[in-house]
Amino acid sequence: MGILSGYRVLDCSIAMAGPFAAQRLGDLGADVIKVEPTSGEWQRHASAGGARGNRINVSFLSLNRNKRSLAVDLKTPEGRQILLDLVKDADVFLQNYRPGVAKRLGVDYETLSAINPGLVYVSMSGYGEDGPYVNYPGQDLLLQALSGAMLSAGSADQPPQPAGQYLVDAITAYTAFEGALAALLHRERTGEGQLVQVNMLDAITTIQMQELSVFTVGNKPQTRSAEAHAHCYIRAPYGVFKTTDGHIVVAMAGLDKLGRLIDEPFLQGLNDEADSWTFRDEIFACIRIRLLGRGSAEWLELFRAHDIWCGPVYGYADLVADPQIAHNGTFISYDHPTEGRVKTPGFPIRFSKTPATLERGAPLVGEHTREVLEGLSLSQADIERLLAAGVVGAP
Repeated sequence: MGILSGYRVLDCSIAMAGPFAAQRLGDLGADVIKVEPTSGEWQRHASAGGARGNRINVSFLSLNRNKRSLAVDLKTPEGRQILLDLVKDADVFLQNYRPGVAKRLGVDYETLSAINPGLVYVSMSGYGEDGPYVNYPGQDLLLQALSGAMLSAGSADQPPQPAGQYLVDAITAYTAFEGALAALLHRERTGEGQLVQVNMLDAITTIQMQELSVFTVGNKPQTRSAEAHAHCYIRAPYGVFKTTDGHIVVAMAGLDKLGRLIDEPFLQGLNDEADSWTFRDEIFACIRIRLLGRGSAEWLELFRAHDIWCGPVYGYADLVADPQIAHNGTFISYDHPTEGRVKTPGFPIRFSKTPATLERGAPLVGEHTREVLEGLSLSQADIERLLAAGVVGAP
């Protein structure tokens, strides 16, 4: 049994952040019912990177394992009643509707907590439940830009640098996952549920606790260098350097030792804490020139032998083939009934007694509608009538 076996989660979220948070709960054993329109959740129809599957695209597949799909039209009275009936025995309700939509659908916290006072209601938004930005679209790149993070890396003459991941979505998902677990722990102790509010702006802002504290407490401006330094608040050297056959990264090396290893007199005798800030551009430039003289493997071997922090710059093919990734079991592989053999990142937390498990892959639209409705003790005749009326959907 997983840690959350016996808990039921109603996942009414779309896109990445909400479904990813709900998937984490499912990985730990919760019974996650994905409540989606009869036409399917938005992400089913918006493939990431142009990758499509047979009946389930890769983007949806990666965010919705360990869930059952209930396809239901919540805009109909009978459809909404089905959800309200499920709420009676649910432990977590998760939604990332735009502000105001939950209220219009009649699935807001006040309504659902009146039905089930022990319900943990997780509400996710882009900028908060109210305020001047309440109606702005909460999209990853927009939040990266607003958070200030794009101006912490790169050189001063380059455009702002976005992350190469859906960074804000992922951080928000983990924040919601953490909030749901904390609220469930509170309920175990007190018996009471509560409203948990998570927004993307606060998630990406608070994850920068060190950088923003350097600015607000230390009064250090966010100043990018002329050279392509990897972080404006970390001393040189810190960045990506080209070699004869690729790139490597070097991080916060002792300047004198590094100077001797790469035969660079300018670095020898410099003070790590003082000079690494004063001469940040000069340090970066001379290392950049020296590292062009050898291949990546040769530099890595030399630096590691002398305890210089360094590493290769991987692409995804390198990452997937990496021996430490294989040793950790970072990826999971399984057979999906429509998509064939699937390999995706798994659950990153290890539990000695209650490990995460894979019970099912991402479902087809409404794949479990009949099963969920049978759990509400609806007769087969009633289920067929709801299907015929379009209130619910099933394959």
